[in-house]
Amino acid sequence: MSRFPGQSYAREQVTEATLAASELLEVLWGRGQETARSAQVSTSQLRALLVIEEHEGTNLRALADELGSRPPAVSRLCDRLEALGLAERCQSATSRREVELRLSLRGRAFLEEYRAARTGEVAAIVARMDPAQVADLASGLAAFRRAAALHRTAQEAKGGRPVAGRRRFGADSADTA
Repeated sequence: MSRFPGQSYAREQVTEATLAASELLEVLWGRGQETARSAQVSTSQLRALLVIEEHEGTNLRALADELGSRPPAVSRLCDRLEALGLAERCQSATSRREVELRLSLRGRAFLEEYRAARTGEVAAIVARMDPAQVADLASGLAAFRRAAALHRTAQEAKGGRPVAGRRRFGADSADTA
């Protein structure tokens, strides 16, 4: 019995290959996070940092929506990011009742270090591929990103929560680590 009902065999194979690749990337990202240990950062904290970077000045409610979590849990997550010196809460310029979230200089440095480690891992793998495979991979990933953007737009148009897949990050529910 297929795990993906309604899909053709070729699409089912691509879905399986994409899932396998995403699991491999998660392992590689974990290595990148281990390498960039200038600060002890959980997966949820990392996702929050990436969202804050993407949406500089976001508020807690918008961050909670983006992470698929509840504002109280996200507030505690931001408390920990502030304690680590990676993010800052600032009063909004447009509303005195609202707080904006921004990366600190240390937070920016952490993300640069983290990305450098991830880049090294991926570059080492891509270096083992022949040029035609690299071109095919680049083309396929570009098509996948376009399809993900369309899917996100469709989900948001239905009134659902934002779907993961913005420029750099994927988000699911925030844990309290």
